[in-house]
Amino acid sequence: MTVSGGLNDFIDPAVRDSVAGFLATVETELRTAVASDDPLVTEVANHLMEAGGKRFRPLVVALCAQFGDAGRPELMPAAVLMELTHLATLYHDDVMDEAPMRRGAASANSRWTNSIAVYVGDYLLARAAGIAAGLGQEAVRLQSRTLAQLVEGQLAETVGPRGGDPIRHHLRVIEDKTACLFATSARFGGMFAGLPTEHVETLADFGTSIGLAFQLSDDLLDIASESAQSGKTPGTDLREGVPTLPVLYALAGNENPRLTALLSQGPLTDDADHAEALTLLRESAALKQARETVHGYAEQARRLAGTLPDGPPRRTLESLCHYIAGRTG
Repeated sequence: MTVSGGLNDFIDPAVRDSVAGFLATVETELRTAVASDDPLVTEVANHLMEAGGKRFRPLVVALCAQFGDAGRPELMPAAVLMELTHLATLYHDDVMDEAPMRRGAASANSRWTNSIAVYVGDYLLARAAGIAAGLGQEAVRLQSRTLAQLVEGQLAETVGPRGGDPIRHHLRVIEDKTACLFATSARFGGMFAGLPTEHVETLADFGTSIGLAFQLSDDLLDIASESAQSGKTPGTDLREGVPTLPVLYALAGNENPRLTALLSQGPLTDDADHAEALTLLRESAALKQARETVHGYAEQARRLAGTLPDGPPRRTLESLCHYIAGRTG
């Protein structure tokens, strides 16, 4: 499901129609952007788009553009290239993680093989690069910098903290792998809407903070939600041994020896162990601490938004901060 289905939750009525129309056009332009003369490439490239997704990065472009001229033609390709970049990383991530599912459907790698998934991920990056080239040298530079940060984040996640603080390392990985796309989306929105440099820089900082809050809130939902609110079965990260922030806080605090013992096992494939760990984690101080961290990043983003010109766009960004913080309770 795309974010456009929930715009009423946080977008000011004065800009809602504009943003909704923009996101609807993004869907059409994405399919045009990935079309290939080879039917297989087109099919695989459309696979994740047809499975849905939040389209949060195009949304950030649209929201930040509301502070300036939101009708400028450069904004649509900027939003499309950011979503293509994000989608490409999902194809690559699923190969690295050997993930069988993505967004409730078979992952591309499990359906078509790892090689095809990698090549189609590369294809999406190539199409994004072509769009960036059409937007000018600055867009190419920003896209290149963003890709380098994404790769650095993926490498950092792969090699681990290497003796450093696991929590600090985890937050850095999220900033590099997720928040940087939000930051560049926000920058593109402000830049191509003709905003002054100081506002563009504020929006980019906002993007980083809200991106961190967004990803961390998703990680908390995997533990705290009773339903598939996060887009996957609750406890999936625990079952796969993915060290999310609540797990890292629990291991660092060692508040419950039994929980520590369970989490130290890595992937919790045993159903009884998994259910016990999930229950203990939901009752732990670590979950509360992780929730406070999410609220901290959301509040940081809200303060940044508060320095921008008053009006419906600012109120929308502030409401977005409350919306993301509120997802985790």
